[in-house]
Amino acid sequence: MTATGSDGLDEVYAFAVQLGKDAGNMLMDAARERIGDAGQSEQFTEEKDSAVDIVTKTDEDVEAFIKSSIAAKYPEHKFLGEETYSKGSSRDYLITDAAPTWCVDPLDGTVNFTHLFPMFCVSIGFIVGGEAIIGVINAPFLNQLFSACRGRGAWLNESLPLPLVRNPVPALPQQAPSGCVFSCEWGKDRRDTPDGNMHRKVESFVNMAAEPGGRGGKGGMVHGVRSLGSATLDLAYTAMGAFDIWWEGGCWEWDVAAGIAIVQEAGGLVTTANPPQDLDTADIPEVRLGSRLYLAVRPAGPSPTESGRQGQERVVRQVWSRVRPLEYARPGA
Repeated sequence: MTATGSDGLDEVYAFAVQLGKDAGNMLMDAARERIGDAGQSEQFTEEKDSAVDIVTKTDEDVEAFIKSSIAAKYPEHKFLGEETYSKGSSRDYLITDAAPTWCVDPLDGTVNFTHLFPMFCVSIGFIVGGEAIIGVINAPFLNQLFSACRGRGAWLNESLPLPLVRNPVPALPQQAPSGCVFSCEWGKDRRDTPDGNMHRKVESFVNMAAEPGGRGGKGGMVHGVRSLGSATLDLAYTAMGAFDIWWEGGCWEWDVAAGIAIVQEAGGLVTTANPPQDLDTADIPEVRLGSRLYLAVRPAGPSPTESGRQGQERVVRQVWSRVRPLEYARPGA
C-alpha cells in the first residue's frame, strides 16, 4: 500500500497529528522562555521583507525539526517550508504533481508570538495532486488542535467534530453578509500607495462593516470584523463555524494549505478572493494553491429555500460585490 492509499493515508494522518503535537510543544516551550524575558524581543527577531515580516529562531528550529522528522519517515516525499523557501532566490510555485508534498508553516503568527498574543500556531499540510488532503493546526497557547483528513472528518482536539454547531448545521443568514462574522488581515504589504493593496483592503473592510445601504449600496453590516494575525487560524475558525467569512490576499501556500484541508473536510467552501467581471453568472472556481487570493465560507446547512452549497455561493457573490480586487502576483502561478 502506498503512502497515499487508504491504509497509507491513515498512517500519514496519524504521523501528521503527532508531528503537530510535538511541534506545538516546541512552540509552547519557546513561549515559556519568553515569559519574563522583558526587553529581549528585538534581539531574537530578524526582519525579512518588512518590519512586520519577521522570523525568530523558534521558526527555524521548529521547521528544522519537522523537516528532519518527515525526511526520516517519508524520504520520498517533498517538503516546502516557509523559512527554507524564504531563504531561496526563487518565488516560483514549488508544489507539483510529481510527489506528495508537505507544506509547513512552523510558526504562523510570528508577530503574535513575539508579543505573547496567543494566536500563533504550527501549520502542517499534506498535498497530493495539487490538493491539500491533510491538515493539522496546533495553537498550543490556546490548547486547540485542529485536524482533518480527506474522507475522515475535521476535528477539534481529536474529539469534537467540525463545525462545532451541528444537528443541524446552521444555514447562512438570508441577508448575509449582514449577521456574519467577517475575518480579514492587514497583511505585510503596508505601502501607503494610492489604490495599492492596503488601501483596497481598507476600503473593502469598511464596505463589509458599514450600515446597509451605506457606501453606495455596498454596506454589508456584518456582525463583527476580526483580525487574528494568523491566516491559518482564520481558516481553522471558519471550519469551526466561529467565523462565517474569511477574505484575504497575499498568503503563501504554507499559510493556507492545512487550513484549506480542514475547511473543506468540515464542509466549507474555499474559492478566490477577487471578484469576476460578471458577479451573477460567473462560476465559483475551486481554490487554487499558490494563487495568493482566498475567500472561505463556513460549513452551512440548508434553509427552506436553498441547499447549504447554494447558500455558500450566494454569500461568495455578496462578498465579491463589496470587495476590491487585490494584486498579489507571483512567478509560476
